[in-house]
Amino acid sequence: MGAPQTSRAALPPLPATARVGVVGTGAMGAGIAQVAAQAGHPVFLYDQQPGAAARAVDGIRAQLARLADKGRLSPAQAEAASARLAPVDSLAGLAGAALVVEAIVENLEAKQALFRQLEALLAPDALLGTNTSSISVTAIGAALQHPGRLAGLHFFNPAPLMALVEVVSGLATDPAVAHTLFATAAAWGKTPVHARSTPGFIVNRVARPYYAEALRILQEGGADCATLDALMRDAGGFRMGPFELMDLIGHDVNFAVTRSVWSAFYHDPRFTPSLIQQELVEAGFHGRKRGRGFYDYRDGAQRPAPAVMADQPRPQPGCIVLWDASDVALALADRLHARGVAYTWGEGPAPADGRIAQAGEGVLYLTDGRTATQRAAQSGVANTVLLDLALDYAQAPRIAISAAQGCWAPALGAVCGLLQAAGFEVSRLADLPGLALMRTVAMLANEAADAVNQGVCDVAGADAAMCLGVNYPLGPLAWADRIGLAAIGAVLGHLAGFYGEDRYRISPLIQQRIYAGKRLHE
Repeated sequence: MGAPQTSRAALPPLPATARVGVVGTGAMGAGIAQVAAQAGHPVFLYDQQPGAAARAVDGIRAQLARLADKGRLSPAQAEAASARLAPVDSLAGLAGAALVVEAIVENLEAKQALFRQLEALLAPDALLGTNTSSISVTAIGAALQHPGRLAGLHFFNPAPLMALVEVVSGLATDPAVAHTLFATAAAWGKTPVHARSTPGFIVNRVARPYYAEALRILQEGGADCATLDALMRDAGGFRMGPFELMDLIGHDVNFAVTRSVWSAFYHDPRFTPSLIQQELVEAGFHGRKRGRGFYDYRDGAQRPAPAVMADQPRPQPGCIVLWDASDVALALADRLHARGVAYTWGEGPAPADGRIAQAGEGVLYLTDGRTATQRAAQSGVANTVLLDLALDYAQAPRIAISAAQGCWAPALGAVCGLLQAAGFEVSRLADLPGLALMRTVAMLANEAADAVNQGVCDVAGADAAMCLGVNYPLGPLAWADRIGLAAIGAVLGHLAGFYGEDRYRISPLIQQRIYAGKRLHE
């Protein structure tokens, strides 16, 4: 049973005059209340802690006043939204609401108990929304007499700023309810996506490889945290690298989500938690909030710099040969030309081994998921150097490489010199399969494709969720289409062969599209 598709909802949103209730007035609940009030709804807030709802209303009103001071709202709009907010001291104060959104503690029994009370209190046609990020909507709804009126309405923090809302259908959710909530979220200025209630929904499921692959590379000694973070930002276009992001989220939180998804999928190896992160949690090194995580945030601590290869001599005329079989070679040519570096194009057809460039005795290839040593052995090119993926080779300031174990040091230096002459800072990684960015993007795309294949969401919803929910520079499925599905399949296949693990199995959706010669966005 799939989720409703991400196309425009067929049903209208709740009218702006409809009352909205919010239960739980922490950061998420207050943010949701602010969004609903700014959209024109009378909003009633309840919290079981005495005085918490009133304090939340005061805080929201102060935030609205700040928005008016900055010119983001007119004074009249801020005053009108403030006037639509009201705290109530019991659940009975929500009796007239057309929609109640729950934002309480992430505990199944607590949520079930709350919704049982709300079901008895509200009109039969009132809608129920849960802001849960990890608990099954189906399981929450199982406690209700009429579970069809409940759906997930998962906002992202901070709710007033983040555009994404996952509208999550449990097994019993009435499709009309999901469509009405979808339309309502859109009317509130959000970008909703439909999802089916499976572990992690879209974002918390698809994002797992962003952390998992970095943790695995770290565990295998492939690179240090600062280097991997810099590569993900500078070559991949991500706003934060995986280690600094985990430190920001908090390892207690991030590790708990990973364990929850892993357990819910019956210990599927794709979601296996990291022993390194477990150690941080056990040590109490939870990240920024505790002063220590992968990085040290205590007073006086210095942030480590990413590893960069030493400057190599500028290549001499005639030293660099490019092959025009790829966009990567064309980007290199443009960068070299802009910096006045001489190069030549290879004569005749490009070699069948897929080389991008040759500098002296070194030969540069784009990673395909094999190690450089394996590729050198299979191709007979001892001086094999592999290039990692970049979001935009024309603009990226940093790139990663690896070299075969038998690569001659001057040959590696010549390739490094080529890339440095093209304006890259070059970080050398250990000879691991798929390098860093390529294997991460391949796994993100694979997980997103599996979510689509299992009816959790559609292709557009998967990409929108990851761009809007966690600020990815490109949707993982759009990125896979750009790279080429055959290349993604090769990377995953080689990773699976190298490690001998089911973790890297290829999604049936990607395999079928490869066989059909189609893209994912078709």
